[in-house]
Amino acid sequence: MSRNILILSASVGAGHLRAAQAVELALRQLAPDAGVENYDVLDFTNAAFRRFYGRAYLDLVNRAPHVLGYFYDRLDRPPSPRRKSDRLRMLVEKLNLGKFLRRLREGRWDLIVNTHFLPAEMIALLRRRGEFATPHLTVTTDFETHRLWVNQPCEHYFTATEEGARNLHHWGVPESDTTVTGIPVDPAFSQPKDRQACTTRLGLAGDRPIVLQLAGGFGVGPVERILQGLLAIDQPLEIVVVAGRNEALKEQLQRIESPARHRLHVLGFTTQMDELLAAADVVLSKPGGLTTSETLARGTVMAIVNPIPGQESRNSDFLLENGAAVKINNLSTMTYKLGKLLADPARLTTLKENARRLGRPRAAFDVARAALEWP
Repeated sequence: MSRNILILSASVGAGHLRAAQAVELALRQLAPDAGVENYDVLDFTNAAFRRFYGRAYLDLVNRAPHVLGYFYDRLDRPPSPRRKSDRLRMLVEKLNLGKFLRRLREGRWDLIVNTHFLPAEMIALLRRRGEFATPHLTVTTDFETHRLWVNQPCEHYFTATEEGARNLHHWGVPESDTTVTGIPVDPAFSQPKDRQACTTRLGLAGDRPIVLQLAGGFGVGPVERILQGLLAIDQPLEIVVVAGRNEALKEQLQRIESPARHRLHVLGFTTQMDELLAAADVVLSKPGGLTTSETLARGTVMAIVNPIPGQESRNSDFLLENGAAVKINNLSTMTYKLGKLLADPARLTTLKENARRLGRPRAAFDVARAALEWP
């Protein structure tokens, strides 16, 4: 008998949606006859709440990242139905997610998988009130687990790391209700890729170090300044910049003139991230949970820039503690620091080996299999 599984996420940044899509693709590969639906819960709300919850996040990333860090730390405390801030937040969410809650009650699913804490919080609230009975699983998408991910009752939690699981235990989740799987990435990352074949398909020469500069799914941050720092490196490089869905940024970058010693490629949104990461020697990026997991799955070195205070700074700590990344603390030293790394093949090899050791390319399959086998 086939199962009906609902996957829920929220478009707060691109990573949660990518994790949801990864689980969906893995489910469809493992059980083609299963009924699988994948919803962004912010599609079931009004424009004002969608902008506040989704777009405001990106605005803060660009303009006031330390404000995000403040709220991240402020909210990383034991949950309590008696705390006024918690009650107010949940009331606002419930009032603005009425359409989503109605859809939940109307549906007939055997199991729900969450890749964002917002839908998990709403489901747990309904469960506590006896208004909903469908079991749900939660898949965390950072390397340390913030307390907002703890929404009881929840049948099981899947975490990126053992440390993340221990965070959950600290917040009262039984050890038997957690499994360390890694963060789900597209099933394509589970397939080995030949570097030379990838460079050929991507139209890259591959005759010099390849540096991949990422700007997130929405093309945010000081992207042009970072690119200018790459172009100032003396060693000849092949540089690929991915501007995401930001077409204006893509056009702006395409007008930059590259020194003759480098080869520069500017891309917009791409579905070839697995091959780009397989081809790259170094990935220059913010350490978002999904980007980091994809980079590790391909055994590629990350040069960390501008981590958002909070979840990304903790992701950064994880990579640095495990010797799989370098960190650019100040863009004024980026040219020197990255140039020094690229000129040291032995160090680069060690970092790649550490990254490969940490990679969990089959995380999506592990989560999907658990969902299919759930009692």
